[in-house]
Amino acid sequence: MKSYNQEKVWKKWGLTPAEYKKIKEDLKREPNAVELGMYSVMWSEHCSYKNSKPLLKLFPISAEWIIQGPGENAGIIDIGEDQVIVMKMESHNHPSAVEPFQGAATGIGGIVRDILAMGARPIALLDSLRFGSLDNPHTHYLLKGVVEGISFYGNCIGVPTVAGETYFSQSYQNNILVNVMCVGIARKDKIFRAKAQGEGNPVILVGARTGRDGIGGASFASEELDEDSDEDRPAVQIGDPFTKKLLIEACLELIETDYVVGLQDCGAAGLTSALGEMASRGDSGIEVELSEVPQREE
Repeated sequence: MKSYNQEKVWKKWGLTPAEYKKIKEDLKREPNAVELGMYSVMWSEHCSYKNSKPLLKLFPISAEWIIQGPGENAGIIDIGEDQVIVMKMESHNHPSAVEPFQGAATGIGGIVRDILAMGARPIALLDSLRFGSLDNPHTHYLLKGVVEGISFYGNCIGVPTVAGETYFSQSYQNNILVNVMCVGIARKDKIFRAKAQGEGNPVILVGARTGRDGIGGASFASEELDEDSDEDRPAVQIGDPFTKKLLIEACLELIETDYVVGLQDCGAAGLTSALGEMASRGDSGIEVELSEVPQREE
């Protein structure tokens, strides 16, 4: 029964038989439920780009004006006079397909965090949307929710949507595309990377309290949509743009000091990805007291 339950869990969380075998080989034992959850989000397509990396490598990434290419939270381009443009584009397709308002809203929230984590002020939002046939009532429902979600979040944090495009085609009927982009501006001498460096330095978690929403969101965002996908609504995070606005201003004020060594946002995999990525890039370890993480429900 134990073996059956484990198989049910890792399949539900999107791991393949080969990946599960690799986990057991690395750990030299069967993983527990917590470890399975951590592996599943970090090895999801949403976080690891394991299927799309070969295609992404086809794009040009080198030029004299490119300060930061792939590998960080966002790309950076030198625009002169000690100013840089920071930009990132990301999809939030599956969350928006099952919960259009919150899926699109948190897509904006996530992309804004990436820009902020580089030390830049978000100044503009863009979107590229694809929906199914306009003759289908469900398309109208999705369109209304996605557009309202994007505009609501952007308005609340004071960042305008300056451009966008929307196309309708039957080919997107069962799999809409919600691509959002954020552009920010920063000083060249105030660029931050996601590195945890400096033995003894504290790692400080700031932002909204941790809730039950969004659990398994990275794995869900990497799955194929089917008739049961509506049951995954709890995997879509609930946006909190008003806290995000406070967080933006507080972080921008903080980076003007000399106290910040590195910044990293908690994305779809939460602390699992944030702490893991910072430690890896900083070639260091991090001691974590999970019991101290602020929660909405005690």
